[in-house]
Amino acid sequence: MNAAKRHEIFTRFKAANPHPTTELEYTTSFELLVAVILSAQATDKSVNLATRRLFPLANTPEKIIALGEAGLSSLIQSIGLYRTKAKNILGMCQLLIQHHHSQVPETRDELEKLPGVGRKTANVILNTAFGEPTIAVDTHIFRVSNRTGLAPGRNVLLVEHKLLKFVPAEFRHDAHHWLILHGRYVCTARKPACSRCLINDLCEYKYKNLENNHIAGMPPLDV
Repeated sequence: MNAAKRHEIFTRFKAANPHPTTELEYTTSFELLVAVILSAQATDKSVNLATRRLFPLANTPEKIIALGEAGLSSLIQSIGLYRTKAKNILGMCQLLIQHHHSQVPETRDELEKLPGVGRKTANVILNTAFGEPTIAVDTHIFRVSNRTGLAPGRNVLLVEHKLLKFVPAEFRHDAHHWLILHGRYVCTARKPACSRCLINDLCEYKYKNLENNHIAGMPPLDV
């Protein structure tokens, strides 16, 4: 895919959605960090249902620690892997109190030292909470990048590096959100909605426009 196509893709994304943001509900960087940790292998909708119970009761490191593991688990048990996530969140809160004055750190290195925080989560926090032009590659972005030809790569790190190289600077801050939303609602894993895709003519996916492509012999990119 050439630079002109990539520029036009993001021009269209911006025209359709000038101010994209995460679908996770939060009011502080700490709430966002908790929500992103909870979102691993879970939908944003399920996370929002849980944090609507959690945050009115506890939305600071100190308040979450006061809940204890049992109390926190009871509030997030509707989410998959909630026991592991509860332990990670409590450990994360301890480190924030001990080393960061209860504040979310603003560097990748410090973020990735927190329990439950990997590169993808760190990128989300750096981008959404602190405005850095990072791109967190989840399954949606990985699929869209490979399927369309925008930034193909065999693993998420390669796709991230290619996106940072190929996405025009003017669009880089919001690219993460545009690509996630496109993958979540249009370029879905088993049956991409090519007929209502605003970048259909720019996409280089050879199976595009097959409305029943999962039946018509298309190998699904099921990620």
